[in-house]
Amino acid sequence: MTSSAGQGGGALSTRGGAATKRMKWAVELSLGNSRSRSDRQGKDGDVMYPVGYSDKPVPDTSVQEADRNLVEKRCWDVALGPLKQIPMNLFIMYMSGNTISIFPIMMVCMMAWRPIQALMSMSATFKLLESSSQQWLQGLVYLIGNLLGSALAIYKCQSMGLLPTHSSDWLAFIEPPQRLEIMGGGMVM
Repeated sequence: MTSSAGQGGGALSTRGGAATKRMKWAVELSLGNSRSRSDRQGKDGDVMYPVGYSDKPVPDTSVQEADRNLVEKRCWDVALGPLKQIPMNLFIMYMSGNTISIFPIMMVCMMAWRPIQALMSMSATFKLLESSSQQWLQGLVYLIGNLLGSALAIYKCQSMGLLPTHSSDWLAFIEPPQRLEIMGGGMVM
């Protein structure tokens, strides 16, 4: 039995002789409840679907045209990422110099490792680019950017003298080539 309470919008419910206060947000789920909605009950009085269930269709959440443009822009950002790193790598190459010490070696290793790591994970990058209509062009740009990054690292290794490019690098009895240095300058007055 339920009796209305005058304050707070609650109701007093007696169950087994003890009165308990029910809040207005409480839902009575017993089958014999006279307050239950008839559209929630089946033929036999059992509940067919839970409270809050709606038969209304959910609106379509397909990708809109603005979202398509954002996806294309994001895919191009991923594809152009390695090319955007090249100016910074050139600056780092210039600042580190050609001496063989710990700082230039770390910079060269970092410049060489990042493109190699990106080339090894090309399949994951192509999965990111699948949603784009220009995925092959974007993949090609991504590949070219990483190959250029690798070429910069190889050039830096060669300019530091770390690549074995002469036979004297491999054989101890061959003299290293003598570099010809030509100095010029001065003004004739």
